[in-house]
Amino acid sequence: MDSWIRQVRILDPLTQRDHLGDVLVRDGKIQALGGSLDLASNTGGTEIDGRGCILAPGLVDLYSQTGEPGHESRETLGQLLAAAAKGGFTRVGILPNTVPAMDHPAQVARLLTQAAMAQPQILPWGAITQGAQGQRLTDLMELSGAGIVGFCDGYPLGDGLMVQRLLEYTQPLSLPLALWPCDRAPDLSANLQTGTCREGADAIRLGLLPLPATAETIPLSALLEQVAACLRPVHLMRISTARSVDLIRTAKARGLPITASVTWLHLLLSTADLASYAPSLRLAPPLGTPGDREALIRGLEDGTLDAIAVDHHAHTYEEKAVPFSVAPPGAIGLQLALPVLWHTFVATRRWSALQLWSYLSLQPAQCLGIAPATLQIDAPANLVLFDPNHPWTATPATLGCAVTNTCYGHQTIRGQATHLWVPAV
Repeated sequence: MDSWIRQVRILDPLTQRDHLGDVLVRDGKIQALGGSLDLASNTGGTEIDGRGCILAPGLVDLYSQTGEPGHESRETLGQLLAAAAKGGFTRVGILPNTVPAMDHPAQVARLLTQAAMAQPQILPWGAITQGAQGQRLTDLMELSGAGIVGFCDGYPLGDGLMVQRLLEYTQPLSLPLALWPCDRAPDLSANLQTGTCREGADAIRLGLLPLPATAETIPLSALLEQVAACLRPVHLMRISTARSVDLIRTAKARGLPITASVTWLHLLLSTADLASYAPSLRLAPPLGTPGDREALIRGLEDGTLDAIAVDHHAHTYEEKAVPFSVAPPGAIGLQLALPVLWHTFVATRRWSALQLWSYLSLQPAQCLGIAPATLQIDAPANLVLFDPNHPWTATPATLGCAVTNTCYGHQTIRGQATHLWVPAV
């Protein structure tokens, strides 16, 4: 759609632009931008009043989980993409742990064909192991040419020898490799055995089985040593503890080729918020302690952590309507991450608007090795118009999905993406 956005706040973390102006989008590209454009001859387009709004690059989610194929009762691919559009995301990484898993070029092709005419754009991850079960490696070379964005299982890999082989085998392949340092299986059968709350005073107070930080830091330390041995770039996903941030900071200082991400809820909440025992707060990894949360925030601010991921994961009401300790882990968030993070960090002036957009757009794109969106003349229109003050209530109708496994359900949220421009693939 051709659009003239008038007197909008223009943000571009790539060029560090933050100023008021007009922007003309025509034929899928940014045709003009300036402080005040003379567009008297502009016909056939839509004029949008951008006062009080943000026009910025579309957001990029590193990894989220779709219910399709295999769990369409939770969420279809179309519903996930609608949720992403509501949240300002133009590109969404899709984890391969579907049923069947995206462990073969045919499965990837099927998903890409299904989403070919849809918006936003999907970025499918290819499974590292067959069925994403962590037992036998897939044909990584064959899968690399299937249109995947990179390799990831979405689950921890517990076999150190397999990880070593994986690093060696994928060394010649110029695709990202995302690994989750965790020594437990994030499925229901393991919940009661391995802990449902990060170890600390709150776990004792609430009577929840504690999971020590070492469940993350020991596998992380081993993985960092393996990366140091072969120097294969790796993305570390779902970082959740203060000690992990310290280990990554030291590893980066050593020059190891690593990037790291944290999920949005781990920046907003901690074990101090679990007193309600709300099943929507049962996550994998579990929420950290207040000290963990602050360390994760500071890790983003000093560059130790590179990006924020949503890790959107829909569950039905019936699946989550169980006691906290046996609830399947995961929460939705594509519709909510931007407005909640904005009012937590930008509106309070802890972060600048450019910082938040870097964590949600520029730096996720860099982690994936894809071109970051930018607001420059002749650049593709990969944009979101965000009104930070628009109020709405998080209900199934406004969230655009049947499931509401989120702690923000039925709350009034301020901030909403009102327009989205997604380039043709």
